[in-house]
Amino acid sequence: MLISAARAATLKLANQIEAAVPHSPVVIHGGEPFDLTTAVPIADPALDLKNPFKGPFKAELNPWPAIAEAAMELARMAGILPAFMVDPVDAGEAQPVAAGDLAHYSDTGALRIVTRAKLPVTASETAEIVAFRSSADTREHVALIIGQQSGERIPLVRLHSECLTGDILGSLKCDCGPQLDAALLAMAEHAVRDGGWGALLYMRQEGRGIGLINKLRAYRLQDEGFDTVDANQRLGLPDEARDFATAARMLELLGATSIRLMTNNPKKVGALSAAGITVTERVQHQLPDNPHNAHYLATKRDRSGHLLT
Repeated sequence: MLISAARAATLKLANQIEAAVPHSPVVIHGGEPFDLTTAVPIADPALDLKNPFKGPFKAELNPWPAIAEAAMELARMAGILPAFMVDPVDAGEAQPVAAGDLAHYSDTGALRIVTRAKLPVTASETAEIVAFRSSADTREHVALIIGQQSGERIPLVRLHSECLTGDILGSLKCDCGPQLDAALLAMAEHAVRDGGWGALLYMRQEGRGIGLINKLRAYRLQDEGFDTVDANQRLGLPDEARDFATAARMLELLGATSIRLMTNNPKKVGALSAAGITVTERVQHQLPDNPHNAHYLATKRDRSGHLLT
């Protein structure tokens, strides 16, 4: 395995000559050959207390230090753990990506729960955050669980697409920030009043799936008088490119295949239903407009089919 110098120090290998160079990646081998089951606990420190290591481990001379350092940097950029299983003999050549490989990157079956932790938030001090990642996609999605998760109760669910400008910066051009806050408060009230639970899925699909920079380009066109649909089309982009199949898979992994969905968008209901999720009720989620987003909300109603009741 190729691991970081910091992880090698945690594994008490830094006193071995081959692992003693500060900040340099370290190649190790174990008392038994590594497979995925034995390699994951070595890579993930969150599992240290749950998985006994199958050592002993020994550091080896790194025959490709520049490549190893590049691998660590790529791992950092991708947001994954800096650890790799390597085969120095039969690694083979890098494989090109073909057009036919696109389906692999859309494989929701590869999505899995990576970790979960308590996360007290303003709406609920007992909330829990659950992180999802797919081996076919670098995006990381999360779910915030409000209340006591139970398979016997149908949860109140909100699909919320990432919005840096609205959620973080308080933009008045959309209603994303207020919708996020209101959804969490509604789930918390549902948990306290009815003993139920809720799940807010925070999806990494900025700008309805077109990305942050393209969303801001669309904003510039909106400043010139175009509505959100026309602005996207002028950029050559779809006005709706969100991935609802991934949201459905997240719900499956949470054990929530029947839900009450907070939305004004009937397309969300249809997309989740088509992906195997039973939507027992559409719960209205409408907030007042302001002078900056009134036209935006009207466009969602008139051109995107959003409902007011």
